[in-house]
Amino acid sequence: MNSMKIRRTAIAVVAAAALPFSLAACSDSGDDTKAAPTTAAAETTTEASTPSEAPMTDDQPFGPACAGVPKEGAGSFEGMAKDPVATAASNNPALSTLVTAVKKAGLVDTLNNAENITVFAPTNDAFAKIPKADLDKVLADKDMLTKVLTYHVVGQKLTPKQLENGSFETLQKGMITTTGSGESYKVNDTANVVCGNVKTANANVYIIDTVLMPK
Repeated sequence: MNSMKIRRTAIAVVAAAALPFSLAACSDSGDDTKAAPTTAAAETTTEASTPSEAPMTDDQPFGPACAGVPKEGAGSFEGMAKDPVATAASNNPALSTLVTAVKKAGLVDTLNNAENITVFAPTNDAFAKIPKADLDKVLADKDMLTKVLTYHVVGQKLTPKQLENGSFETLQKGMITTTGSGESYKVNDTANVVCGNVKTANANVYIIDTVLMPK
């Protein structure tokens, strides 16, 4: 009898000693299981919040006239992004008058070789607002034409955010002002940006509906 009691007592002691280790093992396993979803959730939250840090207009063209830009080819947004600004403009049919003027002024190489500029590019319709006699006079006068065209160029790449309430010196040495927000901007309170934030290899382009005239 005494030997049986001793055995039972020994078994009880061993079981009691083993119990905390079993509980600890279960506890560790449970913690790992709980920690994994928490880490994954944190990663998911971080990834989900990342795209919202930059406004859409910092990267994408915007404005009603953007719908008329070809979807593919050299004149598309993707195509223009590969070429310097004068070359890119030559592939956009809506800017053919501007391209003709740039060629007459001998500014193709100047614009293509410039680094980090912004061009406010008047559409054909913008030039059409100018009486034909006046436009022909400007096109025939290289010095005047150069002043008008370089007045549309700023020596830095401007983001839409910078246009909200800006004042910038142009290559012509005159000043232009910009106002607006979201996807609606004006230049000198006269020209509307109809397709903005168009990227070329060396410039940001804002297509406008009125020709800017230096003072």
